[in-house]
Amino acid sequence: MLVVFIYGPAASGKHTIGELLSSKLGLPLFHNHLTVDLVSTLFEFGTDDFINLRANIWLQSFAAAAQAQQSFIFTFHPEKTVQEDLLPRLQQIIEDYDGAVQYIELVCPDEEVERRLPNSTREQFGKLRDVELYKQLRKAGQLDFSALPDAHLQIDTTRLSAEEAANAIEQHLASNS
Repeated sequence: MLVVFIYGPAASGKHTIGELLSSKLGLPLFHNHLTVDLVSTLFEFGTDDFINLRANIWLQSFAAAAQAQQSFIFTFHPEKTVQEDLLPRLQQIIEDYDGAVQYIELVCPDEEVERRLPNSTREQFGKLRDVELYKQLRKAGQLDFSALPDAHLQIDTTRLSAEEAANAIEQHLASNS
């Protein structure tokens, strides 16, 4: 059982690359925003109730997949409202069922993030599209997250297309299986 854990900043291509990889590998894509959007219908983003419910959904989803030996792709945007101990807890769930997590970091400079943010394709999941808000959040440290695991593979999405990035991840996974 394998979790391909793709993380990176806003607009770095997590969803697009995740969809391509899902198609290539035949694995379901558990996109971070599905949970964020669900929880946001009940609680305001960043509140304690929001943070706790989102964490519980992720924990229960990882546990259900691990028990069923269902490999999947997960996308994650690091930011301050995620509990610092959550990622190690998610990994431990997978490992408790003899699974593995492959961490894939997408790197994208702020200038490129700011160029991509207004893209209309980001509307589908209610993603951040406001460049000024992004700058404010970044300046306030709201996009910092110190508990990121070391990446098994790092990809600069300004140097590779989404298709090339998905191919690189597929090759990495094949060589580490």
